[in-house]
Amino acid sequence: MHRNVKNFMKPLIVMVFSIALFSVFWLNNISSSAANTNTSVELNATNTWQSGGDTFLQVDGTITNNSNTSVDNWKATAPLASSGTVNSSWNMNYDLDDGILTITGVEHNKSIPAGTSVTFGMILMNPGDFDTSKVEIIIPGSPSNPEDPTDPVEPTDPEDPEDPEDPVLPVDPGNPTAKPVPDPTTDDWLFTDGNKIVDKDGKEVWLTGVNWFGYNTGTNLFDGVWGCNLNTTIQDIADRGFNLLRIPFSAELILQWKSGEYPKANYNDFVNPYLDGMNSLEIFDYVVGQCRANGIKIMIDIHSAETDAAGHFAPLWYTDKISEADYLASLSWIADRYKNDDTIIAYDLKNEPHGAVGDTVKAIWNDSDNPNNWKAVAEKAAYAVLSENPDALVLVEGIQIYPKNINSNRNFTSMNKDDYYNSWWGGNLRGVKDFPVNLGQYQNKLVYSPHDYGPAVSAQPWFEKDFTMQSLYEDCWRDNWMFIHDDNIAPLLIGEWGGFMVSPNLKWMTCFRNYIIKNKLHHTFWCFNANSGDTGGLVLHDFTTWDEEKYDFVKEALWQKDGKFVGLDHQIPLGANGITLSDY
Repeated sequence: MHRNVKNFMKPLIVMVFSIALFSVFWLNNISSSAANTNTSVELNATNTWQSGGDTFLQVDGTITNNSNTSVDNWKATAPLASSGTVNSSWNMNYDLDDGILTITGVEHNKSIPAGTSVTFGMILMNPGDFDTSKVEIIIPGSPSNPEDPTDPVEPTDPEDPEDPEDPVLPVDPGNPTAKPVPDPTTDDWLFTDGNKIVDKDGKEVWLTGVNWFGYNTGTNLFDGVWGCNLNTTIQDIADRGFNLLRIPFSAELILQWKSGEYPKANYNDFVNPYLDGMNSLEIFDYVVGQCRANGIKIMIDIHSAETDAAGHFAPLWYTDKISEADYLASLSWIADRYKNDDTIIAYDLKNEPHGAVGDTVKAIWNDSDNPNNWKAVAEKAAYAVLSENPDALVLVEGIQIYPKNINSNRNFTSMNKDDYYNSWWGGNLRGVKDFPVNLGQYQNKLVYSPHDYGPAVSAQPWFEKDFTMQSLYEDCWRDNWMFIHDDNIAPLLIGEWGGFMVSPNLKWMTCFRNYIIKNKLHHTFWCFNANSGDTGGLVLHDFTTWDEEKYDFVKEALWQKDGKFVGLDHQIPLGANGITLSDY
């Protein structure tokens, strides 16, 4: 899984653990505790669906450390039927051996500070029926469940409609809820003018969108379509005023499509029967059509080289499996495929290039021809897109560290942390001052795209004092990326920002949202998904119920006029509550 973990300095304190409790018609939620550790585990099976003859189960949970000391290197085990496999997971490592599923934390969450919780989750395929009495949480140095856990309560007969404890099965959706899809157009392409983004007539626009991941994780579709109706969810996103959808992809999936391979898309075919018979590329074409019909524009984000829920941890755009040439080919192919459809209006060339001082592999930014020089590769990647579609916008993110003295440390060789400015993954664009991205004839297609997060993701130095919007600007935003806007170099689009609505994170979110509004910065909120372990999402884990408090918070930073949301299409209004760009 996911999520996009920004935490490269201190362990993340929030993430999901889930083990499934499944039978044909019901899901049973249980809690158990490891004896003598004051550590509890709450296990929840939250959703199940059928697809292509297979049964899928989403499972979520929480491990809470109620002690006054840190819990390190926790482990959980559960029996899994011989037919069962882990289809995808997030914020966890796992091993399946002889019918026993062993789950451990990843680097950022294997330690649980006193009084905090971690969460993670998975999607199981054909899990059978778990023996829930044998679920264990194991803490090194403590006895593991020496007493028998409480037997789970038997579910009531699911066929008894009078029993209030019976689960309610989903109603057959019947006919698809799709909107009629208009033909593609080519009159909505965007351009840059100083620090602004404008349409073909020079009218300034404001891109205010949201992220929805899954095409990078192995779902080969948006995560959550295992529970929600794809059509109505896209409509909801439009109706609620998001005019841009940033879609994270792996380069690997695009390359598979390019070669005629179509990995299976995982979705609930009871809720989305209209997707049956389509391969994963055809389903994406369907997504593009439904976004067009609802007035939503799309930004493709190369989130990782390889298809993997944790693929974004790889610091660069290439791996042992995916070469730089492969990465560039993926961009060229998808740009060429959609060059005559302005629904896909932009390409985020690579999510969060990063690497810290001392890392063997890390992204750098200079004027060299080193293979890890992101500035040089970003120019190649931009050309890979623009040579196929010269009308698209291209977004270049930052890196993680940048030398304080670029003249004496030009190749980032110093091993002294004090010689660098450190920031968020993808959030350090200081190199633009010394080595700006040069796209030649395509310079009016360049947008810089930093990411920024709050203290719930990592306890950065600028959060140590009683921070304010002004202190954050002075200590972080100005020199890392805001100078690009202030000096009228290029537009900024904040590709990711978001988090949990809790203190002190909410204070940062409020400062950042208000700063976005004050400066009319383009942005895509992280994220729609519920299964983002370090931020949460705009919807709950059923992927249909909106977190209204968080939505109302973000709504203030969406483009509106006279109570109507403003879209980026000249002909098609944004959802049921919006207007076209021509009507603005």
